[in-house]
Amino acid sequence: MVTDHTKTSGELKSLVGNGKIQATLPTTLDSSHQSKLDKLKNATGKDFSSDYNSCQVNAHEGAVSLFERYAKGGDNPELKGWAGKTLPALKHHLEMAKELGRAPSVGQSNK
Repeated sequence: MVTDHTKTSGELKSLVGNGKIQATLPTTLDSSHQSKLDKLKNATGKDFSSDYNSCQVNAHEGAVSLFERYAKGGDNPELKGWAGKTLPALKHHLEMAKELGRAPSVGQSNK
């Protein structure tokens, strides 16, 4: 997942950097995302796992929805194509995130 996110971030930065997309990329987290990160930093054990899993599912559901909408109806051809190309990986990440919540905890049986 980290490899894919690094790759797509680089691709987006390149699209903005070469002028094909007019945008200012954020350099910090917004308050909502910073709050979620702070909560995770202070969580331990089951609380961390539960919060992390929930954050991953919610974030990827939002990303899939956004990319689907833009790939279908976006107004910038370059960004629209990139969104469509990136969508399959995002859907895969969403499935992986959902699996995190179904995976047994350490020391817990699959039975």
